[in-house]
Amino acid sequence: MEVPDSVSTALADRDIAGKRCLEAGAGVGNATAGLLDAGAEHVYAVTDRADHADGVRERFADDDRVELIEADLREIPLPDDAVEVITCHALFNVLPNDAAAPIAAELTRVAAPGATLVVDDYDPMPPESPVRQLFAVENAAAELASARAALTFYPADGLRRLFGGHGWTHDRTRSILEPVPWSESHLTAHTAEVRGHAESLPDALGQQLITEAEQLAKATGSSDEGRMYSVAMELPE
Repeated sequence: MEVPDSVSTALADRDIAGKRCLEAGAGVGNATAGLLDAGAEHVYAVTDRADHADGVRERFADDDRVELIEADLREIPLPDDAVEVITCHALFNVLPNDAAAPIAAELTRVAAPGATLVVDDYDPMPPESPVRQLFAVENAAAELASARAALTFYPADGLRRLFGGHGWTHDRTRSILEPVPWSESHLTAHTAEVRGHAESLPDALGQQLITEAEQLAKATGSSDEGRMYSVAMELPE
């Protein structure tokens, strides 16, 4: 089973074997694959995006250890104390700011005493970064279209404090990818997000944002910069 190196590194020092696990924000299921590879007994893969759900369903169609749950992470249809390991791999950077706290509270609710939490995300990009400039255009388009930024990059200590407020104790923080390889396909995908937001804007404004995003992506091509980190925390018994 193919598991990205960043996921394997984040889970390498965790006790996963035989545990009931939850991947919060399943995406393409990379953390689910990592949990299974590490010996998880059962993995709940939770997402509220239909396209992601379809991909996870297809990827793990023959593995009865995986249970796909299509739900908002603020209202997970599981009982209290249901899981022993939770992963959030590249989740918080794509959440609206006002969703972070209620999601942290809900993940704490479904976590059993003694549970492990692994949160992997990206440091804020340096101000002069060309990739950051593209993300800024994406955020501008998203805010104009829906009054919400598309991307928010939290420092590791920020997410540590967020979950610490819900009773989680810090175990370790480590780099799992440094520098981060932002490939041409990554930048193309973010440019496509700008186009999607621009569809609901006046033509002149939308086209201006699209042109700026395309020019930034073309000029950058690809870039190796920034850091992806992993924060591991424990819920007291």
